[in-house]
Amino acid sequence: MNSKPTTAQRLKYRFDNTMARGTPALIGLLAVITILAAVIFSLVIIGGHLFPAESNGHRPSVIRQIYRITSSVIKFSTFDKDGWWWTAVMFVNSIVGLFIVSALVGLLVQGFNAKMRELRKGRSFVAETGHTLILGWSEAVYPIVSELAIANESESRATVVILADEDKQKMDERLAEKVGSTGKMKVVCRSGSPIDMSDLQIANPNAAKSIIILSSSKDDPDLDVIKTLLALTAGPNRRPEPYHIVAEIEHAANLDVARIVGGSEASVIDRRRTVSRLMVQASRQSGIAMAYSELFDFGGDEIYFREDPALVGHTYGTALLHYEDCCAIGIRSDGVVKINPPASTPINAGDAIIAVAADDSILAAAGKGSATVDESRIVAAAPTPAPATKMLMLGWNTRARVVIDELAAYAVPGSTLTVVGPEEPITEQIEAGVSYETLQIEYVVGETTKRATLNGLDVSTHDAVLVMSPPDIKDAQKADARSLVTLLHLRDIAAITGKRVPIVSEMLDDRNRELAQVTKVDDVIVSEKIISLILAQISENKELSAVFDDLLDAAGSEIHIRDVGVYINGETNFATVVEAAKRRGETAIGYRSFAAHEDPTMQYGVKINPAKSATLAAAAGDRVIVLAED
Repeated sequence: MNSKPTTAQRLKYRFDNTMARGTPALIGLLAVITILAAVIFSLVIIGGHLFPAESNGHRPSVIRQIYRITSSVIKFSTFDKDGWWWTAVMFVNSIVGLFIVSALVGLLVQGFNAKMRELRKGRSFVAETGHTLILGWSEAVYPIVSELAIANESESRATVVILADEDKQKMDERLAEKVGSTGKMKVVCRSGSPIDMSDLQIANPNAAKSIIILSSSKDDPDLDVIKTLLALTAGPNRRPEPYHIVAEIEHAANLDVARIVGGSEASVIDRRRTVSRLMVQASRQSGIAMAYSELFDFGGDEIYFREDPALVGHTYGTALLHYEDCCAIGIRSDGVVKINPPASTPINAGDAIIAVAADDSILAAAGKGSATVDESRIVAAAPTPAPATKMLMLGWNTRARVVIDELAAYAVPGSTLTVVGPEEPITEQIEAGVSYETLQIEYVVGETTKRATLNGLDVSTHDAVLVMSPPDIKDAQKADARSLVTLLHLRDIAAITGKRVPIVSEMLDDRNRELAQVTKVDDVIVSEKIISLILAQISENKELSAVFDDLLDAAGSEIHIRDVGVYINGETNFATVVEAAKRRGETAIGYRSFAAHEDPTMQYGVKINPAKSATLAAAAGDRVIVLAED
């Protein structure tokens, strides 16, 4: 059998290859056909002396004739002249011209449509510099983009680029629906896998100011996060300068590996432990969640660093009262962050004050305040030891064990915890037999949305209740709906018994926060929102990672909300409160007004970083917000 291709087959093969090369190759082919047609018709007309004479009676030159014939191929011009031979040639010429122009128009439309499809796929290179790059897609994207839009309000060319294994058009639509306007900040979405090094280059990571790696909703999301870290830090196309990466890890067991891969270039957030720590702190002191949110988001006052020559040679105690509109909370010395250090800690050259301020420009321009301390209002009350507590946890999810670990870290001997949840996980906990020296645990099998279960728990005898989000529902709205049912039952029980127990509830969607407040819950922890705030903050300032770790760690200084009567007696300025807290080894950063503790428009009474000269009425139920060791 003869395997040698025929001439027709070879021509067809070459034609197919040309067609496969896309629109540019096809336009080139049309150009060649146009030239060939012009040459052929020129030869016929010139050879047959068919071209009409010009107005002066002379025949045009050969070049002039070729030019006019080529024009007639494109324009369908017939150069009107009698004679059947001329008519036949120009008719064929017009048909060829019609074919060429129609094909050209079709190719241009096809090429335009192909380009639009390519753009909709989000596969084109991002020619941005100094952008914030988000790798991956989850519910955390929306609050992160919202926070970055606030943080970049004063920037004229801020850009956020999102690369995720999602359809670009759907990403754009979801962002428009859930985030809305981002002001001056531009958001660019691209489709691609962050763990694929070729796809990663689409988002131009080498030119990015910072990179945020999100945990996905897959069964083992940490593997993708670690792979993405590896692709960035060890990829062949990486830049020589260090990256500024912040990533979230779901399982603590993968934390060490992620930190090894990321090295000094990455700040890795333990997602479960961070949320669990905040829930535990909120269960111990009402209003803490709002205080943390005020520090973590870009909407109010944030944490900044400043080297202030005016404080060199002085102490941290001096810095506490130095600024009128900024609130010192710690020192960075030799690269080490110290939150609420002893008042006698010296401030040396090169040290930076860590402070809460409305804006970094305000801190940079801050001078010495003029508020004076009123000694007559300071109360010299000794700190009272924390008592044993009786806690109730309703529900079980992947964070529950970490929450129990954190509760045990804060608990004093004699404290108890009752955990209510589905049979399978509760049975596993009983069989595991994990015990703590400071915390005695009782496990109860039951459905937390059923009134009969709650009635049998004697809720009113507990010091605090934690409501965990159900783990078996992936839809955030349905999961939050179950939590709301439990909260409504708890509110009704409180109304019947006449005793209101502090309640902390976990929510998955921030839009359900207001609904939860209707149930008189003390604190709502929106897990996705709080992690998003932290990721956004660290992406803007890497040094904040150490600050947040210290604030949320039971071993260091964290936020406490304490009765105002422990610090002052009667109306005075906030500078006096700061001095009173300093004498107790604490740093006062704000207060909570009882009169506004149920008003969402007043941040539920929480005010962070008031002016030192601001008046504090010290009314019944008011609280002082301080940083202190437990």
